[in-house]
Amino acid sequence: MSNQQAALENLRVIRSLMEKAHIYRAISVKAALSGGGFALFLASRGILAETDGRAGLSSTEFLASWLALLVVVSALNLWHLSREAKLREQTLVSAGMRMALKAVTPALLAGGIFGCGLAIHFHNLSLTAFIWTTCYGLALLSASGFSPQSLVRLGWMFLATGLLLFWLWSSNSEYLPMLSDARIASITMGLTFGLLHIGYGIAVLFSKKPEPLPAE
Repeated sequence: MSNQQAALENLRVIRSLMEKAHIYRAISVKAALSGGGFALFLASRGILAETDGRAGLSSTEFLASWLALLVVVSALNLWHLSREAKLREQTLVSAGMRMALKAVTPALLAGGIFGCGLAIHFHNLSLTAFIWTTCYGLALLSASGFSPQSLVRLGWMFLATGLLLFWLWSSNSEYLPMLSDARIASITMGLTFGLLHIGYGIAVLFSKKPEPLPAE
């Protein structure tokens, strides 16, 4: 398929989504709420791991726990999206999902590789958390053309929070000896993947009016 044909196909899919008054939501609200709760629990364990003289999380423990959570929440999200698709009498692997995957994969892939490399080879969990947060925000924004405004706002919040926390960390490193690398990373993950997802889920759940279509 040529570039022109691919562009025409993408336009056809977007027009089809708009004609059905349906915007593709890549994150289920229920999965966002439950995933945010799991993330807060995991972050709190990382923050409290060094209390009472106990050793903090190692890079391997941090990486393994958060990647395991990623697998669980991704499976949960797919399950919820599948149920929602059945209610709309649509297939799970729809044109909207294929477009969303094409849009978000580059940023997620880059963030995953950079973050895991920093944790495994450099044992720098703070930078890992900053990169994961920032690249996740970029991934959400990459699908802004056919996503609901709530997901676009969530993407901007992840991006802004990741950049702000990185700036504070890099410019105040001499004032942070009381916070270990693992604690900073856990706080970052709790604030973003925990609280931001919960806030997003609550906002969408209690929204009384339908979200507007993206501008053409």
